[in-house]
Amino acid sequence: MLRAPAGGARRPAVLITLKERVVQLHVAGGNLTAQRVDTYVVTVPEGARRLAGQTAAVDRALDGAIAAQLAAGVATGKDGEITALAAGDGVHAQRVVVLGTGKRDEAETADRLRTRIANASRRLRTLGVGSVALGLGGVTSPIDPASAGRAIAEGLLLGLYRFDKHHTRAADRAQGSIGDVTLVEPAAGRVAEVRRGVEQGRVLAEGQNLARDLGNEPANLMTPTIVAQQAQRIASETGLECKVIERAEAERLKMGSFLSVANGSVQPPKFIVLTYRGGRGNRFVGLLGKGITFDTGGISLKPGDGMESMKGDMTGAASVIGAMQAIARLAPRVNVMGIAPCTENMPSGSATKPGDVVYAMDGQSIEVINTDAEGRLVLADALAYAKQQGCDTLVDIATLTGAMNVALGSVRFGVFANNDRVWSDLERASGAAGERVWRMPLDREYADQIKSDVADVKNTGGRAAGSVTAAKFLERFAGNTPWAHLDIAGVMNASSDRGVLVKGNSGIPVRTLVHFVLGRAR
Repeated sequence: MLRAPAGGARRPAVLITLKERVVQLHVAGGNLTAQRVDTYVVTVPEGARRLAGQTAAVDRALDGAIAAQLAAGVATGKDGEITALAAGDGVHAQRVVVLGTGKRDEAETADRLRTRIANASRRLRTLGVGSVALGLGGVTSPIDPASAGRAIAEGLLLGLYRFDKHHTRAADRAQGSIGDVTLVEPAAGRVAEVRRGVEQGRVLAEGQNLARDLGNEPANLMTPTIVAQQAQRIASETGLECKVIERAEAERLKMGSFLSVANGSVQPPKFIVLTYRGGRGNRFVGLLGKGITFDTGGISLKPGDGMESMKGDMTGAASVIGAMQAIARLAPRVNVMGIAPCTENMPSGSATKPGDVVYAMDGQSIEVINTDAEGRLVLADALAYAKQQGCDTLVDIATLTGAMNVALGSVRFGVFANNDRVWSDLERASGAAGERVWRMPLDREYADQIKSDVADVKNTGGRAAGSVTAAKFLERFAGNTPWAHLDIAGVMNASSDRGVLVKGNSGIPVRTLVHFVLGRAR
């Protein structure tokens, strides 16, 4: 169970920031037909012969119009189906939308509900439905009310997200609008828990949408300096501590691995540290995100085709920053340190060359075989720094290897862990978030591929098992500290709108990270 924000009253409304508009999400008890809004949304399961609850009440007010649509086969109740009806004079609303919930024998889950609401939210926006009241009777009853409220809020905020700020013509931006949304829960005993879940869902979704914003911005508008400024802004707004380690201090700390990636860029590197203190003592859960704000591959230059997507190579750092914002707002009783080593990876006369040897903060020497295997170089120093600062659990997040996309595609992200408890906690957290994971191997034999003839380790082991050898490299810097590595390369971007995913940066795995931390607080 998520913990409500500590101190202060619960917010009366949930704000969804959209282009040129703010949508407020409310929770109310009582009858749907008492709501004075533009559109009622009611639900019908597939194959329903009799209407029940709030849907039946609206149908009676409409003289059987919904039942007639079902009888005629116009509305079928298939999962996600939308049928819009003119309301007439029987109710306060001008329009009624019937949302199908699928077959009754398919167990309702928070994940299915979240996905359905996200898909429906975009359809409602294109319909220009104005203010909306959504009847929850029959929608949330199989799910505990807090989880249902959280899923609905996440579905709305994540589904309605859009990144179109750089389109100067209105015709090129997402069309339609949606007004205030009121969730109407008929069971009085469930209203408070639904409201609590909605507030938690808002915080989680806003954290993920923040990560999306950071990852979607073009690299010229999201340099390491700008990422650091955004982190400082968020810290100021939420009470986090923020420290930005500049190049000179990184040199003093002997972060040679991190700085080797920055050598080719004119943009100054920024090693960002966000700290949340909610527990006792000086031990922390460490969240570490790769922050390559643009990755050309360096001297080992990538092909030009598709290189523009490498603005998203800082999605690990964006996820950490988004998660830290949510953690600060939810106020769990645990200490958390978010670390985002940010730099560009560029070719130039000063860039690191294949064959160079660099030294990480913990003294290990690294032979740089391929400068395009740079993410593990910045994370090596992030892991070493986190351990020095008292992090006794480490989770790093990175768009690390194309091999992970080959292995798991865009459905799941891979998790490597040296500790079974860390793995099981992450698996549980991902289930709560609806972000699917898969545990990958760390057999000691894979380490043979990254043995170097001239240094302690080399930064790539070749094509075979590329994701595994990258994880084995990072494992050296985690040492005996409980650690997990999340390779999110395959899920970084969504190619189309589906469920909570919107075309562009996905913001995965922000909510998994937050649930993981909240689990540690318990």
